[in-house]
Amino acid sequence: MRAVLLLPLFGVLSCAKNINVRDERELEWWESTIVYQIYPRSFADSDGDGIGDIKGITSKLEHVKEIGAGAVWLSPIFQSPMYDFGYDIADFYAIHDEFGTMEDFEELVAKAGELDIKILLDLVPNHTSNESMWFQEALKGNEKYLNYFVWEDGVLDENGVMQPPNNWLSHFRGSAWEFREEVGKYYLHQFVVGQPDLNYHNPDVVEEMKNIIRFWLNKGVAGFRVDAVNCLFEVDKELFGGKYPDEPPSGRTDVDSGSHDSLQHIYTKDQNETYYMVYEWRDVFDEISKQDGLPRLMMTEVYASIKDVMRYFGEGEREGAQMPFNFDLITDVDASSSAADIKRAIEKFLTYKPVDKNGNWVVGNHDKSRMATRYGTALVDGINMLVLLLPGVAVTYMGEEIGLVDGYVSWEDTVDPSGCNTNDPVNYVKYSRDPERTPFQWNSDKNAGFSTADKTWLPVAEGYTKLNVEAQKTSARSNLKVYQALANLRQEKVFRYGRYESIALNTDVFAFKRWYNGETYLVVVNMRDSEQEVDLTYFENVIGKAAVVLRSVQSPKNEGDVFDVASLPVAAFEGIVLKL
Repeated sequence: MRAVLLLPLFGVLSCAKNINVRDERELEWWESTIVYQIYPRSFADSDGDGIGDIKGITSKLEHVKEIGAGAVWLSPIFQSPMYDFGYDIADFYAIHDEFGTMEDFEELVAKAGELDIKILLDLVPNHTSNESMWFQEALKGNEKYLNYFVWEDGVLDENGVMQPPNNWLSHFRGSAWEFREEVGKYYLHQFVVGQPDLNYHNPDVVEEMKNIIRFWLNKGVAGFRVDAVNCLFEVDKELFGGKYPDEPPSGRTDVDSGSHDSLQHIYTKDQNETYYMVYEWRDVFDEISKQDGLPRLMMTEVYASIKDVMRYFGEGEREGAQMPFNFDLITDVDASSSAADIKRAIEKFLTYKPVDKNGNWVVGNHDKSRMATRYGTALVDGINMLVLLLPGVAVTYMGEEIGLVDGYVSWEDTVDPSGCNTNDPVNYVKYSRDPERTPFQWNSDKNAGFSTADKTWLPVAEGYTKLNVEAQKTSARSNLKVYQALANLRQEKVFRYGRYESIALNTDVFAFKRWYNGETYLVVVNMRDSEQEVDLTYFENVIGKAAVVLRSVQSPKNEGDVFDVASLPVAAFEGIVLKL
């Protein structure tokens, strides 16, 4: 007997036949929607300065509506010196000048509300900017704000030269410690030098961040994606005689000694206190939701072991994030992966998650090479079929709906500190995140319709005259039209409430089944450039004929074509949705 993965997310199963097999509870707004991530600097420029802005986003909300997304998640828009392009926040309560004003933001929320689109913001709680009032007051000796940060004495080497307190490394290479003469100590920065870590052992910091959350939720924001959350706490140094200990080497031979990956971060990541901080934030989310009746969503960004990721859902009676991001389709698989690899990556999260919680599917973001580049442009539709039709919440990084690829960014044009800090004009491309942040491609006009500027903050990718939204809207078949059809199909009850089973039919072809209340759909994706014939009767209760509901752009099939499920022909890189 084949194992079937049951997902009792939405009620109690019934043994009776020919009746509704699940209670159709009313879903929260986010459980059946698509979350669309926008990187504001690269989406739409309204004022011609070469940088995307809030008014630009507002002007393009109809596109978000047209593709079927119900929520927009914005990468940071807060006041910042932009050393790390918004992730170094100088004022958590203000909009960054390049993006617009608070009034612009309020207009965005209002326009989104008219279109029934929720707005989610990026919360960056681990650190602030060294230009923030908090840090500047700390440098002046203000005791309150000194304690907002993590300070440590340096150590003298054998030559009497002051050195950092220990071997901790920044995510952006080099020491995670920076000396300040004004204080006579080093401050911790797990990211760029301009991002001093906040001290969450300090109750004032904890309350400050809760007040920031309240401020934006009270402005009608529907929730937050929480950045780098597993870096919040460092180990308590009092357990080590009052000094932070060195972290052990990772043993990796593919990285150099200055790389963050050269150490095991057992003292700076995944500390037990972190989870309980998230649970406290959830209490704040629920507090505001009770006041105004809008359920709030928390998404947490965590690259960690699957067991650690699961803890963000909550423990015991404590609720945490509704969506600890599932990055397995980014970290575990790519164009070289087999059907079995895809099956394992998908079912890892489903296997470990609590039975009463939702899965979620993410294949790209502003930090990782774009989905169409990692998997290949021929698989764009097939991968979008996974993201939108698997059980759980779908997340789309801007451009995945049209198969946007990474742009080329020369060493001279590189601005990402992760690339610049290598000081290596040859190998910087291994570390730079600029290629996945190049401007959105709206049409074949100047700068792909992103901006009227003579120079944009990052160069527009080559090939934009053919690869853009306008071209795909007017084309008879396109990735955009497949995406829109998937978004519509996703609203069917079978994809909201239905059960799930998957099979690696052979090395190359992955398939999954969704069924509910007498309806059965099959999704088949060929990962390789070779024709196949597969037998879908390996799925339980799948026999007879099935009709094509939707197919990828390069598919030779047509909607309505009928095939024997025991011998389904599958073209190279083809993605197909069939209905029994």
